[in-house]
Order: sequence, then C-alpha cells, then structure tokens
Amino acid sequence: MYTLLNKLGTKSLLYRETPTLLASWVLAECFYKFGSFTLETGAFLATWYLLGWVVNRLWKH
Repeated sequence: MYTLLNKLGTKSLLYRETPTLLASWVLAECFYKFGSFTLETGAFLATWYLLGWVVNRLWKH
C-alpha cells in the first residue's frame, strides 16, 4: 500500500479508486456471507481489483 500511495499520490489514488472501492464494499456487504473473515476479505479485494480493471479499460477507450 505504501508503494501504491507513493507512486500514484494520495489525490490521484483517491480519485481513481474511491468509486470502485465503494461499489465493491456495497457488493461485499450485500452478497458475501461466507462465514469467514478471510474469505470475505479476499472476495472483497478480488471484486475491487476486477471492478478497477473494468473501469480502467473503459476509461482508456
């Protein structure tokens, strides 16, 4: 996380990642009920990554 913040900068990181972070958080709260903190956290992070990838691809075009 330190490297990410250092490389992109706080303002840029917040601007780019906040929408996908919030969408992933809502999806995780509504749908991920695995009964394990580790599994739910992993699924949340995977969702955040995937949404970030999709948004990044859409913004490039």
